[in-house]
Amino acid sequence: MKEIVVISGKGGTGKTSITASFAHLGGKDVVVADCDVDAADMHLLLQPDFAKSEDFYSGFIAEIDQDECTQCGICADICRFNAIPVIKTQYRVETLNCEGCGYCPRVCPTDAIRMEEQNVGQWYVSTTRAGNPMVHARLGIGAENSGKLVARVKKEANRIAEETSKDFVLVDGSPGLGCPVISSLSGANFVVLVTEPTVSGLHDLKRVYQLVQKFQIKAGCIINKSDLNPQVCGEIEDFLMKESIVHISNFPYDETFTEAMTMGRTIVEHGNNGLKALLTKSWERVKQITNQGEIRG
Repeated sequence: MKEIVVISGKGGTGKTSITASFAHLGGKDVVVADCDVDAADMHLLLQPDFAKSEDFYSGFIAEIDQDECTQCGICADICRFNAIPVIKTQYRVETLNCEGCGYCPRVCPTDAIRMEEQNVGQWYVSTTRAGNPMVHARLGIGAENSGKLVARVKKEANRIAEETSKDFVLVDGSPGLGCPVISSLSGANFVVLVTEPTVSGLHDLKRVYQLVQKFQIKAGCIINKSDLNPQVCGEIEDFLMKESIVHISNFPYDETFTEAMTMGRTIVEHGNNGLKALLTKSWERVKQITNQGEIRG
């Protein structure tokens, strides 16, 4: 079993649409893991059945027992996050400000404060309409610990893949460089970088590839909307060659991306278009590279 992670240095490059198309092409041989937990949207294209759900607990938050509280104010005085304001004559914890450091219960003279584990979201095990097992999640509004939720999603996806002898775990990672991306990359065999020919696209591609290098993972790149700016596209291609990143494919600008999303379909389901052929060829290339360890295009 091999793990393929699809990421991008910035949002809006078409990363999720491409990953969903790969998932549809992979069919029952692929376990899908949507690790973009802060803004999960792959379910809109793959329509999973949400067959199993489980709450995800991570981190702690302070809670004050008003029956035991003497209103001494010591907790509020020592809280560096200003998370314990007075509301209607009572000291109460502002949940969005509390960092869960656990210092306030240590100084409370009446033991009126306890630390409660937080329910920060849910994770799901589903079957998509393409027949894939899919593990996905939803992080609560304002919740943190997205990196830990990503790790939980990946762990479950890998467990399912091993138990059912699947060939690949296909991971849709978050854009950018944050904790969810780092967690997505851990243990991967191959990374697909999706970019676009803009100044910011090239800049963020370079930044995210520096992160990939820290993990010493083989990488390939798809340039989406490649015909919109030939000059920058050429600069991206030069960068790929310089860094020995596999140049998987160039996708021209095509309104099929938007049309397919509007209809809740993957691109490869949306008629017999040119992008379908490019995506099919790209998926076969990604599988070949991952299985054979090819490092140059």
